[in-house]
Amino acid sequence: MVKVALIGLGSMGQNHYRVLKSLTGFEIVALCDIAKTKEYDEPFYTNLDEMLEEAEFEAAIIVVPTFLHKEVAIKCLKKGKDLFIEKPVASSVEEAYEIQKVADEMNAKVCVGYIERFNPVVEELKNELADKEIYSIGITRVGPFPPRIADVGILTDLSVHDIDLIRFITGREIKETSIFKSQKIHNHHEDNAILSFELEDKIVASITTNWLTPFRKRTIEVATKDAYYEADLMGQDLTEYSAYQKNNSYVIRKCMVKKEEPLIREHKAFRKFVKTGERHGLSSIADSIITLEISASK
Repeated sequence: MVKVALIGLGSMGQNHYRVLKSLTGFEIVALCDIAKTKEYDEPFYTNLDEMLEEAEFEAAIIVVPTFLHKEVAIKCLKKGKDLFIEKPVASSVEEAYEIQKVADEMNAKVCVGYIERFNPVVEELKNELADKEIYSIGITRVGPFPPRIADVGILTDLSVHDIDLIRFITGREIKETSIFKSQKIHNHHEDNAILSFELEDKIVASITTNWLTPFRKRTIEVATKDAYYEADLMGQDLTEYSAYQKNNSYVIRKCMVKKEEPLIREHKAFRKFVKTGERHGLSSIADSIITLEISASK
């Protein structure tokens, strides 16, 4: 059993609360937010310092706005807590390094919530690609503007998922980056971007992302020497196209994907991480720093 405190009960925080309540192996011993907007079974705090003094728990799950990550994370770390921090780890690379420094000093177990790593279709795609020569990978993540996002732009909110996925799926590091972005409807930040990359082994990659599309779309397309793959992250469907013929025919195979909510799988991995130190796909602060450095490079 892992005793946890959940800090931040906004939209994503509510998802974490629902999943944690559904899983055996977790006990929520404290909740914290600036205001209590509904009734909960667990003790509720509106002051983080008070919660850290009074509540007994092993790990904190931080789901506050990104600009508060550094302050909240460091306070928890200095109290000896392990952490799950929603992506990105911080608002800037500099703040991320500050969190890393304190985490190292406290010998804390810290992971960053890049939930798409735990999408079953991503796992199956990664398995399919294990013995194949990858030529290119393209990711599309678009949808309408979410009013809940006020403190960051699309590069920090959305593209960080896919920069991380490109490294995670291919197992290669990004060598060159080009980012083209624009601001069309957001008051303070970019809301439209195309990112291009060159990875190790001459793999090329791209990300198309925006808050301008009236519908949500989350797809990954991978070209390899032997086959072409299309993954639908929302439907959790994976299709392979292979055995190309001169008459433009090909074989279509629907890959078997065991569908499950990614956040459930992510929290199961976090529980094991707290107990054993084994990451099992969880992103590290170092992974998030690399992603932040790339998204902030232009």
